[in-house]
Amino acid sequence: MSSRVWQQAWDAAQPRLHSIRDVLASPTFPRPNPRIIRVGQLDAELLDAELVHILIEPVSKALATVNASMKSRFEPELALLVQLVLYRFSVWSSGASYGAMLQGLRYSVPSSGLNSRPSRRLLIIHGALTILVPYFRNRLHAHALSHAWPDAPASDIRRRAWAALTSLETAHGAFSLLNFVAFLWNGRYRTIIDRFLAMRLEPSQALIKRDVSYEFMNRQMVWHAFTEFLLFLLPLINPRSVARRLTSTFSSIFPTPSPTQKIRAPKRGKYYSLPPDQCAICAENASLNVNLGDAAGALASYTPAFPASSNSDAGDNNSEGDGEPPYPITTPYLASCGHVYCYTCLAERMLRAADDGSCGWTCLRCAEEVRSADRYRLESEGGNLRRSTLGGAEIENVGDGDKERSDAESSQGDEGSEFDFGSEFGSGTGSLGSYAFTGSEA
Repeated sequence: MSSRVWQQAWDAAQPRLHSIRDVLASPTFPRPNPRIIRVGQLDAELLDAELVHILIEPVSKALATVNASMKSRFEPELALLVQLVLYRFSVWSSGASYGAMLQGLRYSVPSSGLNSRPSRRLLIIHGALTILVPYFRNRLHAHALSHAWPDAPASDIRRRAWAALTSLETAHGAFSLLNFVAFLWNGRYRTIIDRFLAMRLEPSQALIKRDVSYEFMNRQMVWHAFTEFLLFLLPLINPRSVARRLTSTFSSIFPTPSPTQKIRAPKRGKYYSLPPDQCAICAENASLNVNLGDAAGALASYTPAFPASSNSDAGDNNSEGDGEPPYPITTPYLASCGHVYCYTCLAERMLRAADDGSCGWTCLRCAEEVRSADRYRLESEGGNLRRSTLGGAEIENVGDGDKERSDAESSQGDEGSEFDFGSEFGSGTGSLGSYAFTGSEA
């Protein structure tokens, strides 16, 4: 009984329901405007431009490897080809570009009905105005600049054509600005071409759901904070000190050679074969300051590596030559290892080592650490050549007498212990002081 009553009520309501459905389906029934998303339309334009750039870049690099001039000559045609292919498989086929598809938008013509797709003729006009017209404009602009249209006389037709082209560009820029302001106001037409053809981007679905993902933003923020931290930390780190600490750590881990091995294989520096009357630091500085721009000057200023010969042979060969040595020692100072250098060179290296926090400077002749330096003096007494230092650590008489050496000199070895400087150093009187690493550096 109850089911029959409900069936009769349903049948009696059918005419009324059909009339309501017809009213809703009629085109005269007012419908709510769809939600306008301005950011999605602008993002779609940026995505389309980025897609064109991604596709053009590898082809441009390939053309540049084949011929450098081909990239500049055919880059506009390459961009035109890529844009035409993308337009064919996006707007022509589905009514929306790839950027608009990612944003959930598509082109529609409101004047032809609700969410109606644009016709083929309208798409052809739209493609020609958005792709072909900018291509011809760029080509004409490049041709005018290459043929000096702006510099032509005022009565020349090229100058008038350039003025007309400039006026058109100015007018287009002004109308684009006004259209963009109107787009921000109502969000209907993104470009002048869309407004002229009455084509606008609308949501492809009735229900719009915008899920904002913060994963990329969080990744960018973390990377930015890490980069800022590195930019703040790196200037505070001394790479030489870090390298020195790592070297000392590895040397403490790995076993050091035995004393017998050290005796059998004495240390040799980079300039161990340089004659003793020349400064090894000056030689190193000269080798590092080679002017590679001038081949003749580079060959003249560059000093090649010395052969592995004894110091006595090198000194004999240097004394037999004409002229003074290439790197003479001025204001000689005796390092703690027993080798002589220029005062300015040795002081600069020791100060640099002290600033770096090292215990000493490595000698270029014997590879020993130099911890102190004293003034080197030459005095002539009764036909004998006497060598001494201000600290009194070494005294040597050359002549009929015997040679006397202190224990400090004998511990440094025999290499590089004899020097022959000639008369260019004079008596060596007067003192510039002595240098030594003190405190925790010594």
